[in-house]
Amino acid sequence: MPSKPSSPDSNPGPAAQGSTKSFMPGWLIKLFLWSGGLLLAGAAAILLFVAVALSVAYPNLPDISDLSDYRPKLPLRVFSADGVVIGEFGEERRSLTPIKDIPQVMKDAVLAIEDARFFQHGGVDYLGVIRAGFANVGRAKAQGASTITMQVARNVYLSAEKSYTRKIYEVLLTFKLEHLLTKDQILEIYMNQIFLGNRAYGFAAASEAYFGKPLKNISIAEAAMLAGLPKAPSAYNPIINPKRARARQLYIIERMEENGFITAEQAKAAKEEQLKVRTGPDAGRVHAEYVAETVRQLVYNQYGDETYTRGLNVYTTLRADDQTVAYKALRKGIMDYERRQIYRGPEKFIDLPANPQETEDAIDDALTDNPDNGDVMSAVVLEANPKRILAMRQNSETVEIIGDGLKPAQSGLADKAGPNIKIRRGALIRVVKTPKNTWEITQLPEVEGAFVALDPRDGSIRALVGGFDFEKNKFNHVTQAWRQPGSSFKPFIYSAALEKGFTPATVVNDAPLFFDAGVTGGQPWEPKNYDGTFDGPMSLRTGLKKSKNMVSIRILQAIGAPYAQDWITHFGFEAEKHPAYLTMALGAGSVTPMQMATAYSVFANGGYRVNPYLVTKITDQRGKVLLDVKPPALDESMRGIDARNAFIMDSLLQEVARSGTAARAQATLKRSDLFGKTGTTNDSIDTWFVGFQPTLTAAVWMGYDTPKKLGDRETGGGLSLPIWINFMEYALKGVPVAEYPPPEGVVNVAGEWYYSEYAKGSGVSTVGIQQDPAAAAAAPAASGAIQVLPPSDEKKRILDLFKN
Repeated sequence: MPSKPSSPDSNPGPAAQGSTKSFMPGWLIKLFLWSGGLLLAGAAAILLFVAVALSVAYPNLPDISDLSDYRPKLPLRVFSADGVVIGEFGEERRSLTPIKDIPQVMKDAVLAIEDARFFQHGGVDYLGVIRAGFANVGRAKAQGASTITMQVARNVYLSAEKSYTRKIYEVLLTFKLEHLLTKDQILEIYMNQIFLGNRAYGFAAASEAYFGKPLKNISIAEAAMLAGLPKAPSAYNPIINPKRARARQLYIIERMEENGFITAEQAKAAKEEQLKVRTGPDAGRVHAEYVAETVRQLVYNQYGDETYTRGLNVYTTLRADDQTVAYKALRKGIMDYERRQIYRGPEKFIDLPANPQETEDAIDDALTDNPDNGDVMSAVVLEANPKRILAMRQNSETVEIIGDGLKPAQSGLADKAGPNIKIRRGALIRVVKTPKNTWEITQLPEVEGAFVALDPRDGSIRALVGGFDFEKNKFNHVTQAWRQPGSSFKPFIYSAALEKGFTPATVVNDAPLFFDAGVTGGQPWEPKNYDGTFDGPMSLRTGLKKSKNMVSIRILQAIGAPYAQDWITHFGFEAEKHPAYLTMALGAGSVTPMQMATAYSVFANGGYRVNPYLVTKITDQRGKVLLDVKPPALDESMRGIDARNAFIMDSLLQEVARSGTAARAQATLKRSDLFGKTGTTNDSIDTWFVGFQPTLTAAVWMGYDTPKKLGDRETGGGLSLPIWINFMEYALKGVPVAEYPPPEGVVNVAGEWYYSEYAKGSGVSTVGIQQDPAAAAAAPAASGAIQVLPPSDEKKRILDLFKN
């Protein structure tokens, strides 16, 4: 019986048996074994290396214990009396905000975009690393894996160097921070430390810098905009790159919704919200640069270099609204004057390419180098002819200047204009918006000005503007400019005369005077009135009202220049700045606007000398009060002049503002409690107005830093008074009209005020009116205190005055 065929698998045979032995040769097994050994050895070596590196690096990590009491370098901040920031000094603009005071919406926005699992991970987000890797490989929106703790480690302690060593230190520091600090402490440091552009460090400073509002009032949309800044503060700056900032803001709002921080309805509303981003450095800014710099100097003298890092807060007497009005009033007055000056030509000329895009780029570069000066804006001319100028401003904005807007620069549009004056394509010019919303060509002024207002009851400074533009000229004209006060100094001569027996009714001759070289000891002197006319005998009241120079000189002759020189020190003036010559009657000495405001305050407050002051309080970053200033109450120890002297001088100065050289004051403001005096120096080199209402004194000066004529028709009443009126119109809103009650020792006779001892008989004394010497000797002045000198004696007295 034949045998069954066996299955193929039942007996493999010799060949099959041999194939099993040849499946894995011995050399291959050895290769695997050697490879595995090498891998294990390499891993062990790496672990050993890391262990050694850690053992060496960890002890060298910086001490982070100070972060438990985080105190960054905080700038000096200067505030107005109503809490508005008017200045910051320090490398970093920063405001330390405790985590409890940071609104939840700001924290949510930051976590949504920077580290959504911040409160779940231990410093390194491994899931985030994996997710970021897949997103980046898949070319989705690129994501980073750097946690907030890692950013704190990097920003606080490490350099910007990119290396493996720095990365190792960053990870180690991250673990150390997570071990020693709470999550809230780490988040607080991050929210205060991170740089967010525009010199702002931390989100509180950024909220002020970009939105002009405190962080506590921020909206979802605004928080999302700020949260986009840490990645690239310049690229996502809403001022410089609004489109990119907007795109990132929308993405962050979506991330906030995805992470459950906001609802879909809130996200939709946030995306539709129109943000009011500051459009430039001037937006919403209180221009008090001269005040802030004065404060900086005062504080630096006390605290040295700590001034810029200690986080000091200085509170001033300044009122933000008053300061803004003063700043605008002074600039308007200066620009109104500038409008009448000869056009000096464009600031520069640039080559404009033919290609439109290249032209815009060239204009942008030129305007960046020559930025706007407040409301005096820069532009580059595209086309120009005598009837029209077409110019371009930043962001490709075009402006057309026609009609009256061309008048200030007619000389630059004339066919015969010189090459440096000619307005042509490529010329960089200045333009302003008119009240009619049209454009006008102008130029940056060369003339300067100063304004200061203070409360005469305590000396607190309400507003101070030291010049047209602090960036252009940091010289503070309020406190540093020593100028001749001109006729605004006459009230102090009149005040001295009241103490020598003069009354407002005393008659003085407004007649020509001439002093030859034999009298003056130098050049002959023939003083004139401003208008060149002489009105003859008049009362003191009329003489001051009309600002008659001859009247003031004759008064000074009568009382003696040395006496007047001593008397003016009662108002705070320095005697040596006012030599005892007859020229003192015309304000030929030297004063500062601050001195003038302080001196007129003596009249305003009833005769007391008050010292102007600016700083009321200084605190540290935690609110501890380091200095608290309380001005002393007015008392007799502060008296500069008698109350009755101040009262009668107020009556005279009120007349000046009612019907004299400053009549425009009461006529415009429609109130009777305004007092003051105009001042115009020889050749109209300086113009002044100093005046007051019983609660507010203000001084205005205009002139060139290098003294030169302002113009034949320019006066204190035409240049300086309008600035004063513009300020007072706002500052006195709601302030009731005040009256000065007559003090003891004055009486009113026939509508005129007198010292009681000089009012007997109410006769009228005369000064400087030529009469018979015998009659003059027999008939002294009605008051008994003033005598009219014969011509020969008058000349002798003048000679003695010049010798003194």
